[in-house]
Amino acid sequence: MKPIPAGRIVIPEKDRRQILARIDEALRTGVLTLGDNGRAFETSFARTVGTQFAVAVQSGTSALEIVLRSLGVEGREVVVPSNTFFATPAAVIHAGGRPRFADVDRATMGLTVDTLAAVVSPATVAVIVVHIAGTVSPETPKIAEFCRDRDLFLVEDAAHAHASTLDGRMAGTFGKAAAFSFYPTKVITAGEGGMIVTDDETIYGQAIQYRDQGKEGFLTNFHVRMGYNWRLSELHAAVGLSQLGRLGEFVAERRRVAQAYTRRLAGVAGIAPLVPPDGSCPNFYKYVAMLNQGVDRLALKRTLKERFQVSLSGEVYETPCHHQPVFKSWAEGEFPVAEEVCSRHVCLPIYPGLTEAEIDHVVSSLQETLSGGPTPCV
Repeated sequence: MKPIPAGRIVIPEKDRRQILARIDEALRTGVLTLGDNGRAFETSFARTVGTQFAVAVQSGTSALEIVLRSLGVEGREVVVPSNTFFATPAAVIHAGGRPRFADVDRATMGLTVDTLAAVVSPATVAVIVVHIAGTVSPETPKIAEFCRDRDLFLVEDAAHAHASTLDGRMAGTFGKAAAFSFYPTKVITAGEGGMIVTDDETIYGQAIQYRDQGKEGFLTNFHVRMGYNWRLSELHAAVGLSQLGRLGEFVAERRRVAQAYTRRLAGVAGIAPLVPPDGSCPNFYKYVAMLNQGVDRLALKRTLKERFQVSLSGEVYETPCHHQPVFKSWAEGEFPVAEEVCSRHVCLPIYPGLTEAEIDHVVSSLQETLSGGPTPCV
């Protein structure tokens, strides 16, 4: 068996030719930013998600910060789950707000109405839900209602959640606005990049200005906002537009692999898959499984890689934000569930094209490692 990587970027030869043709046209015309590729990417992405507007930017992090700046969070609190990537609370801080961490739910690793209600204060202006591993929690509509009742903005960090749904509703359509990422590890990539989606015309207009140094318009040097260079290049947009055309295919493949893992793991002691809740149809950006208490995760990952040539991907996440030194000033409260789920889960290799034989090898390697001895192939 060849080594099985944690992930794999899939760009078929036909797509590479199309990407190169788009890039060549951008080079020929000299339009290297905010051109036809970017506009087509925005239009197609908005249509895919089902929102009126989309704004392409240079990262998912900047997408989130631009949304928060547009909502005016400066000087106010924004609730974020402690189990999230650095970028979520960092975007709050860079936008002038104060992150207020909340605990999460074991079943989805995300916020619930109860964990949110426990930390909301008169200083709270917004809430960020994070669709961890591509799962849209059934709590999301309840959180949206909670926010509406209290005049709070709901923002979706949908960096993991391209084409994920809850009861048929797309991630990115539950809040005031959402931020997606096209980092290389994501379900689809642009190399680097992010996308803001919203139905709010004011947020859309401000986002267009923020991403281009706060200018009133692309062809002027009249600056009306404290923006930044958050533009997405035409070269990156060409890659993202191509990948977007494969989104349905890629998600179907990930769901196939996830279903195969779930069937096979049923007979493996020491580990249990994190099964999506009823109504939630994730894209399986990550395939998450929980280890039994006492299993040494680092030793497990080391054995899988060194002995079986199986690489597990990074966790979501290994360390909760309230334990990150950079967020020490905002680490107020206790977060027992976030600490538990962060310490116990692993993410199995998942990507389009992973074969049944490779899936068998991953699971049998897990079984042998967890049992401490050889077992028959699954």
